Amino acid sequence: MINKDRPFSFDDYDRENDFKKFEDFNTSNNEIITDENIYINNEIEDDGFVPTSSGSTTTVKNKDSNFVFFYGTSASGKSVILSAILYYLNSFAGVLRPKLGSPNSRESHVLLADFFENIKKGILPNRTTRDQVTRLDFVFDPNNKSVKVPPVSLSFLETAGENHNEISRGGKYVDGIEAYLNSDIPLNFIIVTSYDRAHHEDSKIVEFLDYLERKGKNLKNVNVLLVISKWDKSGNMGVDNEQHLENFISERLSMTNNRIDTYNLSKTYFTIGNVQNQGGMEKITLLNLDSAEVIAKWLYYNIAGYDLDYEGTFWEKIKFSFSK
Repeated sequence: MINKDRPFSFDDYDRENDFKKFEDFNTSNNEIITDENIYINNEIEDDGFVPTSSGSTTTVKNKDSNFVFFYGTSASGKSVILSAILYYLNSFAGVLRPKLGSPNSRESHVLLADFFENIKKGILPNRTTRDQVTRLDFVFDPNNKSVKVPPVSLSFLETAGENHNEISRGGKYVDGIEAYLNSDIPLNFIIVTSYDRAHHEDSKIVEFLDYLERKGKNLKNVNVLLVISKWDKSGNMGVDNEQHLENFISERLSMTNNRIDTYNLSKTYFTIGNVQNQGGMEKITLLNLDSAEVIAKWLYYNIAGYDLDYEGTFWEKIKFSFSK
């Protein structure tokens, strides 16, 4: 499970199932971590954002954010996890709003719309286009009113699983991906491998961790989360206890597990719920956001330093009690 000093726990879901339409994806600049003085205009800047040509001059624009980089080979479940995190944050934990000044491309608008429209229909996300980095920029406003739980800027980076094979045996990423790994920006890494493929990907994950080290990303100081996706293929929606997950990772991912233990990195599992094959296409028949909630809370805690469900300071608790 999540390898932190404080345990995570799931609250019973007793929330409304209404779906808020995400408004036109406008964009803006925002202070890294927090900014309370953000407004929304009516213009959308629609440029390509990160070039994928073979030149060596690719740079990252608009660095003032907290970047979330997904690693995982093709069909590992990265897009499903991303869509579930976004849906949880925007439907239950607070509001995801456009970040003004960030050059979100048309591809990011389409991807976001597909995520939000399809997840409630039980439709899994399409695979990402190879050699293309799609960046999704947001300001996340938590519905927790404590001053210790501020808004944060989030930039999710989506790229195809095939691109991650390029670093094997001394290779390198395309320039669009290299630009982020070479930049001095706050990076959070979510490493995804599936329940049924984990034993094939142990060495690939270690190669990626070594790649980060060569890029100057000291694993002792970087936020890294290993996620075992498609946990429903085990026959269960969750784990019986923490040792259940520990045993799976140590058996199927022995080298990766050694890195995780050595550098005190985090680990958890993920399932989107019940998935069945209908007419040759996999569809979600029962949506489960429990594991998406855990990943979202891990991400927020590592960025802001406080839990999303922090109960408030002493004076805030008194204030909140009178406001109920």
